[in-house]
Amino acid sequence: QVQLVESGGGLVQPGESLRLSCAASGINLSINHMGWYRQAPGKQRELVATTTGGYADSVKGRFSISRDNAKNTVYLQMNSLKPEDTAVYYCNTFPGRANYWGQGTQVTVSS
Repeated sequence: QVQLVESGGGLVQPGESLRLSCAASGINLSINHMGWYRQAPGKQRELVATTTGGYADSVKGRFSISRDNAKNTVYLQMNSLKPEDTAVYYCNTFPGRANYWGQGTQVTVSS
């Protein structure tokens, strides 16, 4: 059974940074394309970054995805955070698989 557990979210001020983690079990992340997604209140879930090198225009130059194969973990480094980055962040394969969604981690950017 695949389990993806996101962590690292929190409340930060604009301009600050966060690093999100996605710890995986039941799946080998090193042989799967992975992605970070987010869903803001009242909006559809959107793709933010992928391990194939793709980034949403809104986060290019500020966010960076990486992974540690030894830890079977994917990360999302988020710098220069903006209030519009506020959302619940999820990891999943890329493309995402319906039964892999976890609980996500809340990121709130507010002064």
